[in-house]
Amino acid sequence: MMEATPILEIRNLQIRRGGVLQLDLPALSIKEGEILALIGPNGAGKTTLLQAISHLIGFSQGDILFRGQKVNSKKSVLEYRRKLAMVFQEPLLFDTTVFENVASGLKIRGTSASETQSIVARHLNLFGISQLSPRSARTLSGGEAQRTSLARAFAIGPEVLFLDEPFMSLDPPSRESLMDDLERILRETGTTTIFATHDRLEALRLADRIAVMNFGRIVQIGTPREVMNQPVNEFVASFVGVETILAGKVVRKDGGTFVVAVSGHEIEVVGGVETGEVVRLCIRPENVVLSTHLSEEATSARNIFQGKITKTTPMGFFHRVQVDCGFPLVAYVTHHSLNELSLVEGKDVKASFKATAIHFVRKGEK
Repeated sequence: MMEATPILEIRNLQIRRGGVLQLDLPALSIKEGEILALIGPNGAGKTTLLQAISHLIGFSQGDILFRGQKVNSKKSVLEYRRKLAMVFQEPLLFDTTVFENVASGLKIRGTSASETQSIVARHLNLFGISQLSPRSARTLSGGEAQRTSLARAFAIGPEVLFLDEPFMSLDPPSRESLMDDLERILRETGTTTIFATHDRLEALRLADRIAVMNFGRIVQIGTPREVMNQPVNEFVASFVGVETILAGKVVRKDGGTFVVAVSGHEIEVVGGVETGEVVRLCIRPENVVLSTHLSEEATSARNIFQGKITKTTPMGFFHRVQVDCGFPLVAYVTHHSLNELSLVEGKDVKASFKATAIHFVRKGEK
């Protein structure tokens, strides 16, 4: 059975400005109904990529295909852009009522007044802003304005939706509430979506796939599980929340495991490499267990080290605990565990993590 044609394909896309290559994308395809997150630091090229795919800016070379057809003439670009909607970080609203803002795209498309009334009412209700319908857009809070922008985008029934850091300027309660609603609406409508964010938690929550960008290139693309747990290099590892990255040399191997020497300590890892190789070990903080009394018999973890807590930092629902084991190690613990174990700076602890919980990157994969 043949695989369906992707709704969007990008081939050999490049953008040069002043002779400098700012975006270089050999290939990217997006399936219909897929939610793709573009993540990366500021300046990585996320917004530039969104603008290029949506034909808001020109590009030096390359092709964009929509449902298998190239978008390369003035007519095809216009037809293509009528099938898209884009929501920016800062809501761009007309100086009129909420109703008129949400209705604007429909009116441009010649939708009848009665149908416009019905569609707008439905989308105002979807985003919980029906009561704001007669309000002036100038009087809206940040969260209300962004809900209006999203309702306007969804009202035209876009085949592809582009979101550029849609939650960045919102306060935490507004952001959380809007993310709940957007997640539900995206799943209910099955709208193909590409959104840019620098927040990996947003990407984990909403995306089917994540593309990590840096210097105008996609460094890694895959499912959230693949990208978070199997980063291809040290940059991706650090960006997706791997707080401990240790460099060491493989000193021996045995079957499906190998041992790495790190700062005078030996760490056992599952995988296959050659003795003498230099590797980087990536250990996620949620995979590190701290205890004040831990014996090898009491845990299945292969790696147990004595350490001293150097710093604890509250991080909302958990605490970040830094431990000196002769090498730096970071663990996340709950408030309950922090208090129960009296985990304070200067306290001696045992830190353990399983050999299967370590992802390794060979030297040269930077």
